[in-house]
Amino acid sequence: MTSGLASGFATELRHALRSYGWIVAMWTRAALAYPASFWMTTVGNMAASGMDFVVIAVIFLHTSALGGWTLPQLAFLYGTSGLTLGLADLLVGSMDQLGERVRDGSMDTTLVRPVPALAQQAADRFALRRLGRIVQAGTVLTWSLGHLDLEWTPAKVLVFVSLVVCGAVIFGSVFVAGAAFQFVMADASEVQNSFTYGGMTMLQYPPTVFAKDLVRCTVFGVPLAFVNWLPALYLLDRPDPLGLPGWFRFASPVAALLSAVVAGLLWRAGVRAYRSTGS
Repeated sequence: MTSGLASGFATELRHALRSYGWIVAMWTRAALAYPASFWMTTVGNMAASGMDFVVIAVIFLHTSALGGWTLPQLAFLYGTSGLTLGLADLLVGSMDQLGERVRDGSMDTTLVRPVPALAQQAADRFALRRLGRIVQAGTVLTWSLGHLDLEWTPAKVLVFVSLVVCGAVIFGSVFVAGAAFQFVMADASEVQNSFTYGGMTMLQYPPTVFAKDLVRCTVFGVPLAFVNWLPALYLLDRPDPLGLPGWFRFASPVAALLSAVVAGLLWRAGVRAYRSTGS
């Protein structure tokens, strides 16, 4: 029986991923049909997201450290937070439009199609222009790595790769959980944005500039600290302002797994609670 359930889950997962890929390919072809518009919006996205780092750079015209962190160290936080949020935004960022679908009744169409609703909503209006944020954040991250005196070991390489993958999963889980909340509160997209885009902005700065209670909330509440703060403490050899056990710096995979499970359960609960508009 267990093997049958596992086989069924694997089949459903393959179907969802294949459907997601088809929808993404459709929207990508549509975007590339107008190359000038695509490149203008992509470059504009890159320039707009880069203004956040300009603000940080201006701060360092008047100081050599912020909260005990140097500019290259802040650039590392900026790059990793922007990169992970950018990946999640590219892959599932369309989830924040679910409230509009609930209001206008188009969610009914999504639910009656022979394609998982989560795959449809995540891929709907897939915006390849969001690559601009990823490229810009990756550029800043590359600059920071070139100016940090890091002694790369196999363990640090593994933690760095885990940071990128798990950070994207955590942000993606927040997107999905926020969308599930919109089944109940259709106008709650701004609440979701406060944890995604707002969380990214917070993670661009060191934890030492925030109140310890707020930092604890990002560890034991919405686990944003596992996106880059805690792994960065290990990679950059920084002390932990909260004095947490050392293994917390390596717990991003656990936090990502738990986040994904909770987001999945909330999504299923949201779909079951959904009531058609009747229009």
